[in-house]
Amino acid sequence: MKIRRIATRFALILAGAALLPLAAYGVWSLVTLQRGTRESIVAGNLNVAARAADEIRRYIAGNTAILRALASDLQDTELQQFQQDRIVKNYVLQFREFRELTLLDETGALVATSRVGAPRLTIPSPVPPLVEGVAMSPLRLDAEQLPTTQFSIHLRRLGRPSGWLLGEFSLEEMWRMVDEIRIGRRGFALVVAPDGALIAHGDPDRKSLVAQARNIRQHPLLNLEATSEPWGEYTDDANGATLGVVAPIATLNWRVIVEQPTAEAYASAQRLQQQLMVAAAAALLLMLGAGFIFGRQFIAPIFVLQRGTQALADGRMDARVQIDSVDEFGQLGASFNSMADRLVQLQEDLKRQERQAMFGRVVGGLFHDLNHPIQNIGNNARLLIRPDLDEESKAVSQRTIDRELGTLKRFMDDVLNIARPRPIERMPLDVNTSISEVVEAMLAEGARTGVTVSGRFSSERLVIDGDRFSLGRVYRNLIKNAIQATPPGGAVTVTTRRQGEMVEIVVADTGSGIPPDRIGAIFDDFVTTKSRGLGLGLATSKRIVEQLNGTISVESTVGQGTAFTLRFKAVS
Repeated sequence: MKIRRIATRFALILAGAALLPLAAYGVWSLVTLQRGTRESIVAGNLNVAARAADEIRRYIAGNTAILRALASDLQDTELQQFQQDRIVKNYVLQFREFRELTLLDETGALVATSRVGAPRLTIPSPVPPLVEGVAMSPLRLDAEQLPTTQFSIHLRRLGRPSGWLLGEFSLEEMWRMVDEIRIGRRGFALVVAPDGALIAHGDPDRKSLVAQARNIRQHPLLNLEATSEPWGEYTDDANGATLGVVAPIATLNWRVIVEQPTAEAYASAQRLQQQLMVAAAAALLLMLGAGFIFGRQFIAPIFVLQRGTQALADGRMDARVQIDSVDEFGQLGASFNSMADRLVQLQEDLKRQERQAMFGRVVGGLFHDLNHPIQNIGNNARLLIRPDLDEESKAVSQRTIDRELGTLKRFMDDVLNIARPRPIERMPLDVNTSISEVVEAMLAEGARTGVTVSGRFSSERLVIDGDRFSLGRVYRNLIKNAIQATPPGGAVTVTTRRQGEMVEIVVADTGSGIPPDRIGAIFDDFVTTKSRGLGLGLATSKRIVEQLNGTISVESTVGQGTAFTLRFKAVS
C-alpha cells in the first residue's frame, strides 16, 4: 500500500468515528419519518373518508326521515284522496330531491301521485328495510345520466298492511358531495355499493365508470379481512402507485374509498427526506475534507520520512529530513538522520574496502599472468647477449620473446577494452565458417589436455551481422575455458542451429560445472575461478556479444558440465 493512502484511511477513520452514530441516527430518523408520515397521511385520509361517509349517511337518513314523516301524514284516516294527492304534490315541490311520490293501496291500485300522468313507480321486489322501515332499491341512472333510487315504505294501519308509499329520489346532491372531496390535486373519493357496483366517483375523468355500471368488487380495499387495516398501497390502472383508505357508511352497507397517488401523498415527506439526505451528505463530505486535511497535517512527518527514505533508496546519500516537532515523529526524524550519516560512513568504508580488494585482485592477477611471460622474456634476453649462443638457439629465444610479448599485449588490450571498449564494425558473417576456423585451431590445445573438441554445424547457411575478429575472441575464450574445465577424456562440443528468427551457438563441455552460488557473477569483471588470470575473459565476451545486439546465457550442473549459448538475430 502506498504511503499516501494513510491520509485517506485516517480521514475515513475520523469520518467513520464521527459520522457512523450520526448516520445510524439519520437512518433511524428517516425510517421513523417515513413511518410517521405514512401514519399521519393515512390517518388524515381516513378522517376525510369517515366524514364523507357520515355526511352521506346523514344525507340518506335525512331524506328517509322526510319520507317517514310523509307516510305518517298520509296514514291519517280522516284524509280524503284529493287531500292525499295534494300532500304528495306539495312534498315534491318542497323537497326537490324527490322527483316522484306515489301512494298505492295494498293491491297496488293508485291512491295519490305527484305526477300529472300515470306513476312510474311500482311496488318493489322484496328488499330489506334500510333505515327504520324504509327500503332502498338498487341505484340506477335516469335519462339525464344522474343517479336515482327508489325509497319504499310498507304502510300499516291498525297493525295491518294498508299500502305502499313510493318515492323516486335523486342522488345528485350526493354526487356533488363526493365531487367536493379533494385530497391534494389528484386525490378523489368514490362510493361503492355492497355488491361492488360503483355508485359515485369524484374523478371527472372516471365518472363514465358509474354510467357503465362498472363493478369493482376486486378492488383491494373491498376484500380486507376483519383484522386488516382499513388502508393499503396498491397499483391503480390510472394513477399507478396509489394510497387508498376505506370507511363504511353506517346502515347503508356502502363504503367510501379515498384514493391518492403515493407520489403526491408522500411528496412533502420525500422532499424532507431529500433535504435530510443532502444535509447528511454535506456533513459527511465536510467531515471527510476536514479529516483529510487534519490527517495530512498529522501525518505530514511520515511523508517527509517517506521522501527521505526514497531519496536514500535512489542513491542520494546526502538526503536528510527536517521534522521540527518534539514528539515521537521528531525523535524518528533525528534517528533517520543519524542512520543516514551512518550509512554514508559505512558506504565510504565499503568503497574503500572494495577498492583495496579490487586492487589486490588486479595486482594478484597481473602478478600471476605477467610473471611467467616477463621471466621468459628476461631469461631469453640474457641468452641472446651471450656470445657463445649458436644461431639456432638465438632463433628459439627470439621466438620465445616474440610469443611472450604477444601475450603481454593481449593482456594490455583486455585491460584497455574494459576501460574503453572499442567500436565494432558489423558486416554479414557466415557463422559456420567463422566458428569452424576457431574449432580447428583449438583442436591441438584440446589434444594436449586429453579433451576432444568437435563441432556440429547446421546444414543451412547461418548469417548474422558481426565482426569476425571480435567474435573469434569470444569463441576462443569460451572453448578455451571449456577445455580447461574438462578433465582428460571429456569432450567440448560446439553446435550451431537456427531457432525461428535467431541463430544459436552453443559451447558445451562435460566438465565439473559451476556452483549455483557463483553462476550469477561469472560475467563480472575480475571474477575468476582459476588460480591465474584477471577474470576478464567472460566479461569481455559478454560485452562484445551485447555490442552486436546478441545475448549470452549459461546453464550448468555441478559434476555434469556447462553450456554457454550465444543468440543473434539471423540475417536473411
